[in-house]
Amino acid sequence: MILFYLENCPYCKQARKWMQELYNENPRYQEIPIEMIEESEQSEVADAYDYYYVPCFFEGKKKLHEGAATKEVIQKIFDDYLEEENK
Repeated sequence: MILFYLENCPYCKQARKWMQELYNENPRYQEIPIEMIEESEQSEVADAYDYYYVPCFFEGKKKLHEGAATKEVIQKIFDDYLEEENK
């Protein structure tokens, strides 16, 4: 899984905070491999993906969520990922 973010983006900061809360609530979420890509530092990677808003979650080239997220949205992304891994 990939998370595109910007360091100064308030929505990205909130999403990362919720990710940490979810990790603390359910240790299984910590097993999900997430590559964190700071868009402005790795623009060549970011340019290869089709999105406009951050934070933006991808699994491969499949966009899972784009833009401001809630804790529940992130939890669903994590749950869906773990469910797919267990199939």
